[in-house]
Amino acid sequence: MKNKFLGTGEEGYHPLRKIKTVFSGFQYAVKYDFSVTYKLVLSAIVLVVAFIFRELVDFLLLMTATVLVVMAELFNSAIEALCDFVEERHNEKIKVIKDIAAAAVGMSILLWVTVMVMEIWQLL
Repeated sequence: MKNKFLGTGEEGYHPLRKIKTVFSGFQYAVKYDFSVTYKLVLSAIVLVVAFIFRELVDFLLLMTATVLVVMAELFNSAIEALCDFVEERHNEKIKVIKDIAAAAVGMSILLWVTVMVMEIWQLL
């Protein structure tokens, strides 16, 4: 897609190309980022059980928490990769940027764990 501000990229919007890019990025993250993979696997197991035994609201809450934590992990991975690309050596400013991104992931993990524990507790 053409970047209007930078004047780079290709002309025209192609939704199928955008969808392909989304799946490609997600596949890469699941394949190479263990923090994304284990959250998806654990959530999938609990989601299936929640869907079978509980109300739809519980399922949707659990799915929302899972999507939020995976999104935070994806953003964190992208920020870390970009920072490492820009500056390979230790840089205190880059460290602060990475720490802030990690804090966002930490907060989303806290929400995810809370929802998972509550749901598992109710299912038992």
